[in-house]
Amino acid sequence: MNELIAVALFTVLAVISPGADFAMVTRNSYAQGRKAGLAAALGIALGVQVHVLYTVLGIAVIISQSPVLFLAMKVLGAGYLIYLGYKSLTNTSRISLDGIGQSPRAGVLQGLRTGFLTNALNPKTMLFVVSAYTQVVQPGSPLALDFAYGVFMSFAHWAWFSLVAVFFSSAALRQAMIERQGVVDRVIGVALIGLGLVVVVAGVR
Repeated sequence: MNELIAVALFTVLAVISPGADFAMVTRNSYAQGRKAGLAAALGIALGVQVHVLYTVLGIAVIISQSPVLFLAMKVLGAGYLIYLGYKSLTNTSRISLDGIGQSPRAGVLQGLRTGFLTNALNPKTMLFVVSAYTQVVQPGSPLALDFAYGVFMSFAHWAWFSLVAVFFSSAALRQAMIERQGVVDRVIGVALIGLGLVVVVAGVR
């Protein structure tokens, strides 16, 4: 029971802390609507399972013992964050609240893909999952229990970012953000690029 509580608290604190996932879901929700934002939240939850899988199977041990491989993963994740930030920062297409000219299906698929890649390549999630299993979960615990913790981690990410998507996709807030799209895109772009650069600097150190 104590282990379950520790995992739950560890997960909740990690999920609600601001980061690339939050910025990405916000961007998808206000720009493309609720369905795209919810798809991004689902993509994030699926991305968590990538980290859970290699951690439970022991690959995390190899990563932690290989500074070069660990740095490469950080750089790859940081590069993707900087790419997303650059795309947002240089975006010139205008968004309309009625979504004319946009394909809802394409928006959902793009949200799902972006959410998955953002989380799967996110060093923050990688460190969170590895830390949870190495610091909180007891060695020798049943494999089924290890994966059950992973399912809970994914669920927590899905639930929180679904709430974020619902909030930022509300009609009134979307309208206000779309009217200030240039500023919003630049703020999100700078935030993502900044997060990417922080990851790179931390990795080099």
